[in-house]
Amino acid sequence: MKDATVLVARILLAFMFIIAGWGKLGAGYAGTQQYMASMGLSGALLPLVIFAELGGGLGVLFGALTRLAAAGLAAFCILSAIFFHTNFADQTQSIMFMKNFAIAGGMLMLAVHGAGAWSLDAWWQARRS
Repeated sequence: MKDATVLVARILLAFMFIIAGWGKLGAGYAGTQQYMASMGLSGALLPLVIFAELGGGLGVLFGALTRLAAAGLAAFCILSAIFFHTNFADQTQSIMFMKNFAIAGGMLMLAVHGAGAWSLDAWWQARRS
């Protein structure tokens, strides 16, 4: 039961990052660059954002380099909260801020405990042994 639960948790945590990163690759690219610029960040950082979301999300999903991917996504969530969701007068932004920190907490838990038995990390470890 534990291994299945960890797998489901990884899927749930990874899903939003994969979808968000994929969405930025197509029609959402220019709009995301403009939004980043309106918040005081360079749109030139967008490829790094896409890499973090897609690469980190896929790493968590498949349990590949999970500790690194989860730690990176935790940092990404915290930075996103700080740069984009600090208008606490807006209830939606307050909720987004708290959501980002909650997801960061889940990612930190994954970074500490690893991907579990049903993961590429576990498979690679077994092959090395």
